[in-house]
Amino acid sequence: MYSNNLNMNDQNEINGVVKALTVEERLSIEKFYGVWKTKQTEFLHEVCTPDWQDIPLAPGQKIGPGGLEEIINHFSATFPDVKIVIHEIYGTHERAGVRAEISFTHNADLLGIPSTQKKVSIALHEFHHLKDGKLTHTWHLEDWFGLLMQSGAWKTNGLGND
Repeated sequence: MYSNNLNMNDQNEINGVVKALTVEERLSIEKFYGVWKTKQTEFLHEVCTPDWQDIPLAPGQKIGPGGLEEIINHFSATFPDVKIVIHEIYGTHERAGVRAEISFTHNADLLGIPSTQKKVSIALHEFHHLKDGKLTHTWHLEDWFGLLMQSGAWKTNGLGND
């Protein structure tokens, strides 16, 4: 039998029922990814806490939403058709996982891979912590190997070998 007492170690569960993501949390996540399409990077400051942590940081990336803002602005200037499509958001109150895809035309060198002019798509798998409807932490994993495959930089016998 479940106790009527709230387990203080798990604020996300009451009487054995786990709270779902709130509408506010889902909207913050959607707006977070939507910035890539709209290029309105100032919205990052609305949906992320000032001390938001992006884990891991890119080389030279500043901490907080301003660091991601710079990355998005640079990436969008280089690849103007960049967009992210969210395939799935799942989780519980203050914890979310996102399965998404970033796509763009590979019209400039990226990670040492020369431009191919091909439309490429890279899978994204990200996990977020939220507090009061804002993102506090994001752990992300991008499938950069997919870029190697789609660009032709990965040959059947290894990287760049014929």
